[in-house]
Amino acid sequence: MATTVKGPAIFLAQFAGDQAPFDTLDNICRWAAGLGYKGVQIPTWVSSFIDLEKAANSKTYADEIKGIVNSHGLEITELSTHLQGQLVAVHPAYDTAFDGFAPASVHGNPKARQEWAVQTMMNAAKASKNLGLNAHATFSGSLAWPYIYPWPQRPAGLVEEAFDELARRWTPILNAFDEAGVDVCYEIHPGEDLHDGVSYEMFLDRVKNHPRANLLYDPSHFVLQQLDYLDYIDIYKDRIKAFHVKDAEFNPTGRQGVYGGFQSWVNRAGRFRSIGDGQVDFPAIFAKMAANDFKGWAVLEWECALKHPEDGAREGAELIQSYIIRVTEKAFDDFASGGTDQAANRKMLGLS
Repeated sequence: MATTVKGPAIFLAQFAGDQAPFDTLDNICRWAAGLGYKGVQIPTWVSSFIDLEKAANSKTYADEIKGIVNSHGLEITELSTHLQGQLVAVHPAYDTAFDGFAPASVHGNPKARQEWAVQTMMNAAKASKNLGLNAHATFSGSLAWPYIYPWPQRPAGLVEEAFDELARRWTPILNAFDEAGVDVCYEIHPGEDLHDGVSYEMFLDRVKNHPRANLLYDPSHFVLQQLDYLDYIDIYKDRIKAFHVKDAEFNPTGRQGVYGGFQSWVNRAGRFRSIGDGQVDFPAIFAKMAANDFKGWAVLEWECALKHPEDGAREGAELIQSYIIRVTEKAFDDFASGGTDQAANRKMLGLS
């Protein structure tokens, strides 16, 4: 059965700031509603928007957060723990870079940082339940990513051990989300061990096809990898529980391709663009989402190497609204129905 995708909604992470209207949840929701958005995805590391631990332990506080959002005619689509989820699994090569995602008290202490990340994910499960949500957006983290290209040759069993460990770390978290009735939606993303369909399946096998180990679909990352992002929807339609609407373009030259030659985003062959400015076929995506009975939200994630974010947000609300297909309740050829019954059907088949 086809379903009308909910939206438009917007991920608030790229807009959060110190100045109004981006400084508080109340102000940014008023701004988003004024652009025509109907939902917001809340980044839980932005303390001026939400206290995640408090939302996990106080239904009253969770109701207050929900009330702020609802007062502007908006709904919370999902909470996001992209930064904290990343810290569930960090290769030592990235320790210094990723310390910035965690409190200063655990900097320089990978074990304490990882324990903090796991507890934060547990809080996210409880907070999502208290807010009445059924999906959650996050990253998987990565242990094997530095070995993505096999040179020198990878030792036998290296990747398998990395994925075994990733599954060990995530299984208790997935169980906590299951108890909360919330799907964990991994954004499949370069830099994560779960960066394409095959790597997701490697993980899924190790968590024994856990019912909560699901997907956040974002086509922009597949354009940059040159993966068929439409076929992906059909393959994983039963696991796609969240949706980021983000555009990208890939224009290889004789000088650079997928890896980008260490260039800035502006100068890369593959780069993120504001929706409508890149190469993603969004009408085809929204058609598949509707046909595949996707019941979630279409959430703008604005990232662009060129356009101003406020312009991208304004245009994004209008474009997503235009992409959403209000599904029909009757077949287009019902007008020509002959009103036949079983006896008539058998007669037409020569069976009477």
